[in-house]
Amino acid sequence: MSTSAAASPATAPTTAPSRAPRRSRRNSSGAGSAALTLFTWLVAIGFFMPVLWLVLTSFKQEADAASDPPTFFFDPTLDQYKAVFEAGAGGYFWNSAVATVVSTLLVILLAVPAAYAVSIRPVEKTRDVLFFFISTKMLPVVAVIMPIYVVAGKLKVLDNVWTLVFLYTAMNLPLAVWMMRSFFQEVPREVLEAAQMDGASLMTTMRSILIPMVTPGIASTALICVIFAWNEFFFALNLTAAEAATVPIMLVSTMTSEGLYLARLSAASVLASLPVVLSGWVAQKQLVRGLSMGAIK
Repeated sequence: MSTSAAASPATAPTTAPSRAPRRSRRNSSGAGSAALTLFTWLVAIGFFMPVLWLVLTSFKQEADAASDPPTFFFDPTLDQYKAVFEAGAGGYFWNSAVATVVSTLLVILLAVPAAYAVSIRPVEKTRDVLFFFISTKMLPVVAVIMPIYVVAGKLKVLDNVWTLVFLYTAMNLPLAVWMMRSFFQEVPREVLEAAQMDGASLMTTMRSILIPMVTPGIASTALICVIFAWNEFFFALNLTAAEAATVPIMLVSTMTSEGLYLARLSAASVLASLPVVLSGWVAQKQLVRGLSMGAIK
């Protein structure tokens, strides 16, 4: 006599899958991420240490700045900053500000229409034009300083800040055209075609559509031009004397025949770096957006 219990097959109990491998992978991934973060912080601190030491040295007396071994605990003072300003730092900063701001404005005013012409309305042999622009950056500055010096002497514009404005504009314009061209190429052609169908003129399209769309690119280009113009040393050293000397010349002037004043040089370096650092901090959002334009399709 058969029973239904004997006829039905035995069912094996189901076991839950082990989560140990998944947890171990998650733990190893977390440990790897923490190690990478720690390594990144160590590298960042290592790169920042010279800057921090520069700032600390600017608040020392010369005896503490030149001590061996280095002095880590000292009474901070503003004497070095006071000495820099008493040495006439205001004139150097004014010359650098005029040369940098005016040349950057001229570069942007010239680069925007030039980039529009070679990107949105290209003509025949546009690549040759672009190569000519960038080829001017391949010539060493020392190779052209003699003819520039002779011409500036004939025109009686040596030791003139407007000579630096002209040279800085010519120095930064090729790079600005190439950068602005890449930004203009990211503008959708449909937007321009729609504006053209609505009867918008070229100036209206540039002012109301193109420039607002590429504002981050303009900001990043302007910031790079500011950095290059503010830090330029070779032209300022050879073409200026006293009236048009810029901030990099001020830094060199702290090295006298009496010796190298480390604390005063550090204070001057901090002051010279502040305008560029503040400009980058103010424009950091536009700079990041500008440098990332076209990175994601």
